[in-house]
This record gives sequence, structure tokens and C-alpha cells, in this order.
Amino acid sequence: MTQPIELWYWPTPNGWKISIALEEMGLPYVVKPVNIGAGEQFDPAFQAISPNGRMPAIVDPDGPDGQPLSIFESGAILQYLGNRSGQFYPADVRARVEVDQWLFWQVGGLGPMAGQTHHFRQYAPAIIRDQRQIAYGVRRYTDETRRLYGVMDRRLADRDYLAGDYSIADMAAWPWVLPEHQGQSLDGFPNLKAWMDRVGARPAVIAGRAVGESMRGNLAASGQSAEAARKILFGQRGR
Repeated sequence: MTQPIELWYWPTPNGWKISIALEEMGLPYVVKPVNIGAGEQFDPAFQAISPNGRMPAIVDPDGPDGQPLSIFESGAILQYLGNRSGQFYPADVRARVEVDQWLFWQVGGLGPMAGQTHHFRQYAPAIIRDQRQIAYGVRRYTDETRRLYGVMDRRLADRDYLAGDYSIADMAAWPWVLPEHQGQSLDGFPNLKAWMDRVGARPAVIAGRAVGESMRGNLAASGQSAEAARKILFGQRGR
């Protein structure tokens, strides 16, 4: 590589997936902050890279044909980086299918369900005065997140990592297990807890998780700035 990969990023679980992967793979990168609380994800320049207006996204200035290549959606980014680096994404078809299954399980299951848990437990109480209106959402997504914890715990009963060897599937799932924000405890999930500790002790995971930490704000807080950020994040319609 002659130029670093551009990482269009904000410090959230989806952003951490990619910063962790870049650190693990030793790929040079430069962070391009996308302040989602200020609406920067809706800037036309960013949406040219990420049409869905969501981060993370990357631009590889040295794409496979020597031309810049932009990629949005964290799962697609992880697959590309795994192929690009030749690391954490096996070439063997059977082993790759194992990784892909658990990567897509995170992208389609753990991430969206845990994200809704965050919304109803952290943000909705600051938006809706009558807490009875959000009680079902809190219970529904908290319970589903617990079910998904159980899926991981059973999977990890006889292996150290989700797909056998450490892979991009672990990098995708690890940032989304946040018991303190999801109404959960790991006490009943010993295999998941051991995996969290195992992955979390990796130097590259520690470094990737720390990227941009000082930029984070508390969107569940009171005050005008947090309220304005919530309106930007949760008030969008088709345009």
C-alpha cells in the first residue's frame, strides 16, 4: 500500500469493528470523523461514499485496479479488508463459510437487536415522557439481546472463537456485547464472558476500541445539545 485507507468513522460499535480490524491487520489508515450527532452523515460528500448515510465507510486509495475504491456497510468492509490483507478471513471454502455465517449473524441479528435495546433503554426515556409507551420495546429488545447472548454462549462452549480461529466474525460481534447498556449480566454466560475477556485483551482490540474515544458524547443526557443530536439521529425521514 502506498497510501493509507481512509476510515470514515465515529466511535460506536459499528465504527469499532473497522478500527479494530485495521489495527489487527496492521493496515495503515487515517480517520475521517463523521459526527453523527451533528448530522455529518447526511453531507452529500459522505453520502457519495455511503449512500445509506451511515458510518463506517472506507476509501482504499489503492483499490484492486489501482483506482480508489469506496465501501460502505461494516460486513462488506470487513470482508474486503480480510481479502486485502490475507488475514482473519480464511481462503478455504469451508472455513470461510463458518466466518461468513457468524459475520452475517452479527450484521443481521446481534447488531440491530442490541441497537434497538440501546435505543429503548437509553435514548427513548429522554424523548418520551410517558414511560409506559416504551415499556414493551424495552422488554422486547432486552429479552432478544439476552437470547442472542445465549446463542453465543452455546457456540463458544467448545471453541475459543465464533468460527474456530479468531476472525473478522469476532471483530464484528465483540463491540456489540455491552451488558451494562443492554440490561444484561454475563454471570449466566460463562463462555461468552471468557470470550469477551479473551478478545478484549488483544492489544489491537484495545487500540481499535480507543480510536476517537474523546469524541464521544452522551446522547442520553439532558440538555439542548443532546436533544438536538437525538433529533438528528432519530428524526430522519425519506428525502
